[in-house]
Amino acid sequence: MSNPGSEPTRALRNRTPGERDVNQPQETPQREVTAERNHHCESRRGGAASRRVLRRLLRHRTGVVGLVLSVLFVLVALAAPLIAPSDPAAVNFDEVLQQPSLAAPLGSDELGRDQLSRIFYGVRASIVVGVLSVLLAVVVAVPLGLIAGYYRGVVDSVVSRITDTLLAFPFLVLAVGLAAVMGASMVNAAIAIGLSQVPNLIRVVRGETLRLAGEDYVTASVAAGASGATAMFRHILPNSVNALLVQITVAIPQAIIGEALLSFLGLGVQPPTPSLGVMLSSAQTYFTQAPWLVVFPGIAVVLATLGFNLLGDGLRDALDPKGNR
Repeated sequence: MSNPGSEPTRALRNRTPGERDVNQPQETPQREVTAERNHHCESRRGGAASRRVLRRLLRHRTGVVGLVLSVLFVLVALAAPLIAPSDPAAVNFDEVLQQPSLAAPLGSDELGRDQLSRIFYGVRASIVVGVLSVLLAVVVAVPLGLIAGYYRGVVDSVVSRITDTLLAFPFLVLAVGLAAVMGASMVNAAIAIGLSQVPNLIRVVRGETLRLAGEDYVTASVAAGASGATAMFRHILPNSVNALLVQITVAIPQAIIGEALLSFLGLGVQPPTPSLGVMLSSAQTYFTQAPWLVVFPGIAVVLATLGFNLLGDGLRDALDPKGNR
């Protein structure tokens, strides 16, 4: 008579050492559980930190002023075709150099074109160039800064030397030089401004990478088998967003000034397309006769750059409240 437990016993005895019992529950490796738990904890902490930053920003008076101005100019740029009183390129020789009035709140230019409509479209051109140039700068600078700061060595030396060389030139001088080489157009102006902002962004991202590369969560991730790309883009870059965001809010007003300067010099937006720089350039001849042609576009440039600069200051203080003490 056979033993009832002989079959399981025989199966257990015949199983090879590396073979897993199919009836035994599979245990999730502790490393995977810990990584998943840390990922969820980081997500929750990130959401709470974002809410704290927003509350601090809304309590920051100058930051709120900058936020309101920045949002206002972005809305004007988006809604320019809807809110402009008339076609900004429509010529009316019966209304040449008309002073500000109820019919034309900001007057008309030397060709009878409505100044308010042209300023709306000029703000649109400035915001578009500013956003495109900053996006280009971020796309180029972030990978270079991460690679230089993470791998160091020869790569870091080469990137740092090139960055230091470009930083020796003032931003506007570098932008004018690049625009002169590439040719006058709105797209080339955005490219020239964006490339001119790359060195500053590389320096910021590289510095943050050098600071964060030695943190425990990064070294633990690498020790667990994560690749360099995973360490850079999953752990280092998300924790560098604060510094990068502040730098972006500084880069946008730089780009607005750069676009106005390039268009003023004839290297950016070309007439008859409205641009604040083009308007200031064409108004030089009529400054004494029609000062509003200079005053109102100039005020638009000042308020746009002031708004983003104040927003950047507010963000920096909200992200690093201890830095103010």
